[in-house]
Amino acid sequence: MFDGYDSCSEDTSSSSSSEESEEEVAPLPSNLPIIKNNGQVYTYPDGKSGMATCEMCGMVGVRDAFYSKTKRFCSVSCSRSYSSNSKKASILARLQGKPPTKKAKVLQKQPLVAKLAAYAQYQATLQNQAKTKAAVSMEGFSWGNYINSNSFIAAPVTCFKHAPMGTCWGDISENVRVEVPNTDCSLPTKVFWIAGIVKLAGYNALLRYEGFENDSSLDFWCNICGSDIHPVGWCAASGKPLVPPRTIQHKYTNWKAFLVKRLTGAKTLPPDFSQKVSESMQYPFKPCMRVEVVDKRHLCRTRVAVVESVIGGRLRLVYEESEDRTDDFWCHMHSPLIHHIGWSRSIGHRFKRSDITKKQDGHFDTPPHLFAKVKEVDQSGEWFKEGMKLEAIDPLNLSTICVATIRKVLADGFLMIGIDGSEAADGSDWFCYHATSPSIFPVGFCEINMIELTPPRGYTKLPFKWFDYLRETGSIAAPVKLFNKDVPNHGFRVGMKLEAVDLMEPRLICVATVTRIIHRLLRIHFDGWEEEYDQWVDCESPDLYPVGWCQLTGYQLQPPASQSSRESQSGSSKQKKKAKSQQYKGHKKKRKMPIGK
Repeated sequence: MFDGYDSCSEDTSSSSSSEESEEEVAPLPSNLPIIKNNGQVYTYPDGKSGMATCEMCGMVGVRDAFYSKTKRFCSVSCSRSYSSNSKKASILARLQGKPPTKKAKVLQKQPLVAKLAAYAQYQATLQNQAKTKAAVSMEGFSWGNYINSNSFIAAPVTCFKHAPMGTCWGDISENVRVEVPNTDCSLPTKVFWIAGIVKLAGYNALLRYEGFENDSSLDFWCNICGSDIHPVGWCAASGKPLVPPRTIQHKYTNWKAFLVKRLTGAKTLPPDFSQKVSESMQYPFKPCMRVEVVDKRHLCRTRVAVVESVIGGRLRLVYEESEDRTDDFWCHMHSPLIHHIGWSRSIGHRFKRSDITKKQDGHFDTPPHLFAKVKEVDQSGEWFKEGMKLEAIDPLNLSTICVATIRKVLADGFLMIGIDGSEAADGSDWFCYHATSPSIFPVGFCEINMIELTPPRGYTKLPFKWFDYLRETGSIAAPVKLFNKDVPNHGFRVGMKLEAVDLMEPRLICVATVTRIIHRLLRIHFDGWEEEYDQWVDCESPDLYPVGWCQLTGYQLQPPASQSSRESQSGSSKQKKKAKSQQYKGHKKKRKMPIGK
């Protein structure tokens, strides 16, 4: 599984009285690796001894922690393997450039200076690679401080199937142990120590170094998917020393016995955790791919756009006719707003033909299989008809659910919907929803679930009654059985924190809270903003992300709005609220904070 502690002849039960008083580790979920007391020994300093190198496997560690009186080997297994035959075989293999044997699998034997130089070069490489992935943090905002100071709870990663690790997060929870850099250390080189998860908030974990017990003075937050977080055993396999924090360095006389007792039977990350993180952050969409996407100026039609960049599965699309490449649109690769080239024609949807007669060099059509699949429906029997009434989330004011009408029935289950009382004469603000969309509802949905239904603009017979309205307009309600009634076990709870796209300005991702749950429908509130800016979003929307997603992917997170910024921006936004804009361009929150590309 992974290398744990070596059961050498040294009596691991002989520890100080303070060690004996340590409580047993609480049981944890069963599908994470269990730390066993076998394999390669861990290295750690006692603050007195110098460093040593194992003559068998080449591991670098503190001399006093090594096995045998001569301190020539890091473990019993290395000592026993150091027979004349194994020594000759090991030397011969190294001279021939072959990989080390199982007994010498950690590091090839090198001088300490060479090891430190190689390690420094490795760290420099990691830093260079991380430049493009580095978090674009907002000055003054920290998720950890925000959650700690207010005792908030974040939605777990498993709520977001489209996000990295969303389907393979497993049982990562409190008390899971990891190896992390030791920042409470005066050594000139980077060293590590073991820490336990105290609290989880999305991808972020509050960690406490082993040995601090109930002392939270050095607790720290980090992204559990970060490059510096490793399963227990990684240091042994990589030849990295484990060094206890300076604050508690002299708390125990036998750190080895302490760690063996604390970690045996505890849980850690899977050995391939970092590999899974990397694999879950590989995205099939690439720059220069062509797609059909909703025209943000005329919602009733689509246009051709080209993928300009991909960040965490989110696409910056530039409309093909944009000469200066500034006419763009942001959405997730699983968004229902993007489709393969030819989709509009195949279902009868309006489409704006491009003035560009041929593809630009390097541009190519995105393969159809990369797009989100919609559920197949049978339109041969009872089906939606033009003129039927229903309730729908207004795509131009996502905080409201409105009285709506089916204006056109397309192929493959797609419908063109218009909001009663505010439709343009040419139908340019009709919006395409699929019949299975969680954003359309049968007549009476709002009343049953105690949601305020927005009546048609100019309708004076209030309070609004569906029975009267249907009779007055000579309309019928769409059959209830045709709507999507599936409610997944999504795991969201009222009050949970997350990161959410402001769909009225979709380049922005903001600190947000789930304030209401109606079946699969979530009411998303943007922290620091008034409730009028809230948005209704489906629980499986690809526009919702766990806490820490922006940091993990390098996307810029918009912090909660301060009172001063709200007041300075609310005047113009509230005036524009009276007249609907036909763009997904933010007729509300004018938070002009540029995204770092």
